[in-house]
Amino acid sequence: MARALTSAPGGQAEPGTVLTRSSLYRAVWRWHFYAGLLVLPLLIWLAVTGALYVYHDGIDQRVHAGLLTVPVPAAPAASPAPHSAVLAAALAAQPGAWFKYTPPAAPDRSAEVGVRTADGAKVAVYVDPYRAQVLGTLSDRGTLGWTIRQLHSLKYFGPVQRGFIEMAAGWAILLVLTGVYLWWPRGPNKTGQGGVVSVRGTPGQRVYWRDLHAVTGLVVGAGLLFLAITGMPWSVLWGAKANEWANGHNFGYPAGVRVTLPLSGQSVSDVAHLPWTLQQAQQPGSADHAGHAQAEDNPHALHGGGAAAQPEPAMSGDARVALDIDTVMAEVQRLQLAPGYTVNPPQGAQGVFTASVYPHELARQRVVHLDQYTGQPLLDMSYADYGPLGRWLEWGINIHLGQEWGVANQLLLVAVCAGIVLLCVSGVVMWFKRRPAGGVGVPPLPAQRRALVGVAAVLAVGGVVFPLVGVSMLVLAAVDAGVVGWGRKV
Repeated sequence: MARALTSAPGGQAEPGTVLTRSSLYRAVWRWHFYAGLLVLPLLIWLAVTGALYVYHDGIDQRVHAGLLTVPVPAAPAASPAPHSAVLAAALAAQPGAWFKYTPPAAPDRSAEVGVRTADGAKVAVYVDPYRAQVLGTLSDRGTLGWTIRQLHSLKYFGPVQRGFIEMAAGWAILLVLTGVYLWWPRGPNKTGQGGVVSVRGTPGQRVYWRDLHAVTGLVVGAGLLFLAITGMPWSVLWGAKANEWANGHNFGYPAGVRVTLPLSGQSVSDVAHLPWTLQQAQQPGSADHAGHAQAEDNPHALHGGGAAAQPEPAMSGDARVALDIDTVMAEVQRLQLAPGYTVNPPQGAQGVFTASVYPHELARQRVVHLDQYTGQPLLDMSYADYGPLGRWLEWGINIHLGQEWGVANQLLLVAVCAGIVLLCVSGVVMWFKRRPAGGVGVPPLPAQRRALVGVAAVLAVGGVVFPLVGVSMLVLAAVDAGVVGWGRKV
């Protein structure tokens, strides 16, 4: 019978035993080392840009004050201009077709009109809502806050670069798990050992940085793990596939909505920024001239109160004419969405007006689709309508963005991000102090080489779940085989 996991003197394997603790420890350490070298720069990047993005609202308000804020006129001139006048002013300054309209979220805020130009470019036009005067333009999502967000995910540079961020997030999960194993107290005086909850030595000594790395990992490891997991839904490959899997069959909608409303066949995410759990849902289309779903057939027709009178469809001969923006906005305002909502116009004859809002308070998240001819709400969905998994995901993402608990959430995220930077820096310094002159400082091979294979097999589960981690894992295995085969001094 094989004996239990044991330690052998000097780390040597005993014949006829299972893996020794020493071999297993060295195998985990070796993989932890390679993965750290691969992703530590990216983790620092994510931590720094993430901490900045926590305060993106304040940053934008300071940097783009001339575009985002307006003086509030004294009464009785404080009434806003018609929404149609705001859109007309924006289109006069930037010719094209509007694709989104965000009314001011507060009395001193400007309105934002997204315009798609003839060459396909997207421009954000900022308009004084009281005077219908254009304040200026930026590229769509061109504020400093949005730029920080795109830099955070490397979306600013393209999909290939985003893949590296996905790989780093996946490895971060495995680094935390392997780090916990390496940190776990061993020996007779487990809790009294340095590097468990205390730091020994001075900054000039390697033991100081080793203990600092271990203790910092203990403190911020859970935060790093949480951020890595909740950030995955935005990733370029895993997030897209998980999104498709979770929402490919309209799982984002409450029960009954699919069978009572016609669908336009276009993705909701094509017209509005939606929560991750709804980005693959089908968008309901407006009823055509022959008529499809009627108001009484729509289970959401009475959402938020009694059945209010709906505007009559505008007619022009045999062709129906879409409602004007002022009529649509009156209906949206009647539905009482939270301030800061965005309205998107219909796309095509069966398209719909979409109003959506994602405030910091999850319960007030809401998506409403309106028939473009009648103003009838075809779908009115809020956070309470998501499934259990969807609600959990949105809750996690809200914390990830620093929105769930106000200032406390922001401070917690900044502290975790600072801890991640310290974790990475201490790991690098520890490595430099340990590596021999002229060598790389790869941790020693385990006496039982099969320990490397065993650990790799366990880590491969993560490589299957996160394919880009799996690809990089094969690269690291090839590098390690080359290091061993060449017999270099390490």
